Amino acid sequence: MKEIAVTGAAAGSRAETQRPKMTARDVHVFYGDFEAIKGVSIDVSTDEVTAFIGPSGCGKSTFLRCLNRMNDTVAGARVTGEILLDGEDIHSPAMDVVQLRARVGMVFQKPNPFPKSIYENVAYGPRIHGLGRTRSDMDQIVEQSLRRAGLWDEVKDRLADSGTALSGGQQQRLCIARAIAVNPEVILMDEPASALDPIATAKIEELIDELRGNYAIVIVTHNMQQAARVSQRTAFFHLGHLVEYGETREIFTNPRETRTKDYITGRYG
Repeated sequence: MKEIAVTGAAAGSRAETQRPKMTARDVHVFYGDFEAIKGVSIDVSTDEVTAFIGPSGCGKSTFLRCLNRMNDTVAGARVTGEILLDGEDIHSPAMDVVQLRARVGMVFQKPNPFPKSIYENVAYGPRIHGLGRTRSDMDQIVEQSLRRAGLWDEVKDRLADSGTALSGGQQQRLCIARAIAVNPEVILMDEPASALDPIATAKIEELIDELRGNYAIVIVTHNMQQAARVSQRTAFFHLGHLVEYGETREIFTNPRETRTKDYITGRYG
């Protein structure tokens, strides 16, 4: 297996200071006979935002979906290799997939609020998972989640209104609040700002920065400037391979791999 270029601090030195929240080792993803991910190994920690970059079709979103087993929902998909969450194998028969997806939340490219009130959008997950047993408890969870998502002041007087009536940027922050409400440990974001205008995008980026350290955050983005702004570590994918992974500033200023340099300088992608 080809060695992956690792820039910045070595993986070993990071492991000595903090155990990664999630680890993936030699992960392959097949859709039928097509191999979409080819032996990817990576660590994700809580104290950093990790960005996945690369050209369209390179496998970054496919790999992201491995981290909470969303590929289980795709007919013909098969995942091999090892993915651990706090040392637990997420593919173990003992792993409850519903609980896994509560611990590893997902925010999709297109905002997808439920056709329910703003309040019920946030309360839905906690209610399913037995959190907030009283109305007062649930009120607190909803408010706290909306505050963390930077949305409370904008919606506190219209919690009974439909979540689908919000603007696109507000809907995406509502979806982030919905993910936060079940106390996740990891938040996966698949191009969360690609459908938003620049002002809404800036708010999402500010929110990611505020959430860093409370959750392990992984973001897929086609926008290299966004990756440079919001992440501390960056992984470059190409044709299903993880080509290079390291500190964001090193990836963007001193990439070790020619393919990384060519992509960042706009020679392809």
